[in-house]
Amino acid sequence: MLLKDAHNKFLENLEISKNKSKKTVEQYRRHLSKFEDFLIEEKYDLLEFETQNIDLDLTDKFRYFLHSKWKNKISIKTVNAYMITIRSFLKFAEKKWIKAISPTSIDLIKSEPRMVEFLTEEELKRLFEQPKQSTIIWTRDIAIMECIYSTWLRISELTALNKTDIDLERMEFAVRWKWKKVRVVYLTQKSVDLIKNYIEKRNDNFPALFIRHNINKDNIKDFNNEDLRLKRFFITNMIKKYWIKANILKDISAHTLRHSFATTLLNAWADLRSIQEMLWHSSISTTQVYTHVTNAKLKEIHNKFMK
Repeated sequence: MLLKDAHNKFLENLEISKNKSKKTVEQYRRHLSKFEDFLIEEKYDLLEFETQNIDLDLTDKFRYFLHSKWKNKISIKTVNAYMITIRSFLKFAEKKWIKAISPTSIDLIKSEPRMVEFLTEEELKRLFEQPKQSTIIWTRDIAIMECIYSTWLRISELTALNKTDIDLERMEFAVRWKWKKVRVVYLTQKSVDLIKNYIEKRNDNFPALFIRHNINKDNIKDFNNEDLRLKRFFITNMIKKYWIKANILKDISAHTLRHSFATTLLNAWADLRSIQEMLWHSSISTTQVYTHVTNAKLKEIHNKFMK
């Protein structure tokens, strides 16, 4: 089968049969497009190139193309992500009896174990002490940061929230997960109080839970809900502003607050399986990247009993 046709069938299968998100399908599409760019550079005719022409030598050359010839050199992790896409495509081809090499023949580059950046209790305290005003913007910002920290929400999930999505009495709400599944997120009493305080200060009827307030109130009727809904870039910059004020040397982001959620639970001796469920990790090995923070606790126990 022609490679172009096989690529299209693979992407259709991801979207329709596998029910992958648009973002996931777009990532696979981008990776396969880069593989086609590589073939063109290698002087192959895409109008005639068939899947059976893919061999181990070609995939190794593609790996080298990614790692060494890219204008902006990419990491091993990113190179591996591209090779995982190629393996997924070859696995699909194998199932559909399309001639190609076995997906198991493609190995990934060994990389350093994943490390996550997180905030200590003292750093969290300094960060959350930064917004100290009584303005509606301060009320919103502190509610956003507490919400991300205490629920492990992604920014995209947080920005999509409407006021009616959250049950402040039950202190929980549901979000649509990237695999089209629904998961329940639990709020802390502190985050509930902060969200209530923010909503009470608003005098608008826009559904979005968190909105812009740097607009001329006289022109507010000219805006719709999506005009005022916060974007990822806005929240990232907002958090950066506060960590600079808090003199935190780490290069933190909204993702750092999510990591801090997991490390806080581990430091409180929550069991790994429960944390896995709350983080919605399909594999416990993914959750285990956070266990490095327990080293100090383990040392305390060792020193207590091994004298």
